[in-house]
Amino acid sequence: MSGFYNNAIFWVEVDKIKPNPFQPRKEFDEAKLQDLANSIKQYGVIQPLTVSRKEVQKEDGGLQAEYELIAGERRLRAAKIAGVVAVPVLIRDSFDDDKTKLELAIIENLQREDLNPIDRAQAFNRLVKEFNFKHTEIAAKIGKSREYVSNTIRLLLMPQEMQDALAEGKISEGHTRPLLMLSDRTAEQATLFKEILLRHLTVRDTEAIARRIAFDRVRKKEYLYAPEILEMERELTEALGTRVAIEPKEHGGKLSIDFTSEDDLRIIFSQLASRIASAKQEVPGQDGLADSTPASSDVSPAQALDDRTGEEKKRDENTFDPTQFSI
Repeated sequence: MSGFYNNAIFWVEVDKIKPNPFQPRKEFDEAKLQDLANSIKQYGVIQPLTVSRKEVQKEDGGLQAEYELIAGERRLRAAKIAGVVAVPVLIRDSFDDDKTKLELAIIENLQREDLNPIDRAQAFNRLVKEFNFKHTEIAAKIGKSREYVSNTIRLLLMPQEMQDALAEGKISEGHTRPLLMLSDRTAEQATLFKEILLRHLTVRDTEAIARRIAFDRVRKKEYLYAPEILEMERELTEALGTRVAIEPKEHGGKLSIDFTSEDDLRIIFSQLASRIASAKQEVPGQDGLADSTPASSDVSPAQALDDRTGEEKKRDENTFDPTQFSI
């Protein structure tokens, strides 16, 4: 990796610095940018940005310096908000190729923990697809294990709405392993995803449900002679938005409906009562549906629902491969 031009800090006008086209980070928190801008107004840009520099010929035949950002886009954006004219920069002593620009941008964001899981997965995937990096090579550059890189890229196998929820912090990375385990059962996967959002399931709750589904997958082979039972399960699962299991026995059977709290039970009861009433045409025009939980600014973010211990999170960093998810 090359060094810096004269190992010195230069001041460059913000309008002359072009953004890094390989910036892996897509979303920037506007409130945090404003906080940083306020700090810059008071103290200035303390940490220099990293840029590349090249000479380009102007129309009149003269030369003009152009700068392209390599690392520090958040600081550059905040500086523009703060109305700063010039920022301190370190200029790399050679014009880097595209691979190096992407690599440096990824590493800077990872070191600052500024990438959400999906941005990180897409950045890793670009290194693999566009620049032929091996997973082990990426792992060595970022100080993580090969499994960490592989499992991160595997997040891109989830449906787009689940990727969006993860990127927006509506679900945690801990929720993704049980979701990925259901990749070959899209209806079950979609229902479990909705349960996580509506009922604020913890990671342990989600894993428990996914294990039950995996167990049911084996159990239901015994009931292939009665496909209408599977259809009833599917319809009830979709209607109630929770896990429903029908277990036929020699005489009668058992109907199981999952719920996670008393409020959840009341909602399910309300939905069932409404459907029964509607079927009897006693309460026309009412569906009886209730919101799963009242909107509140105090609702914990997705990360708060990750109820694994620190040791479990560290272990799962390398083991959340759904193919290794046992029941």
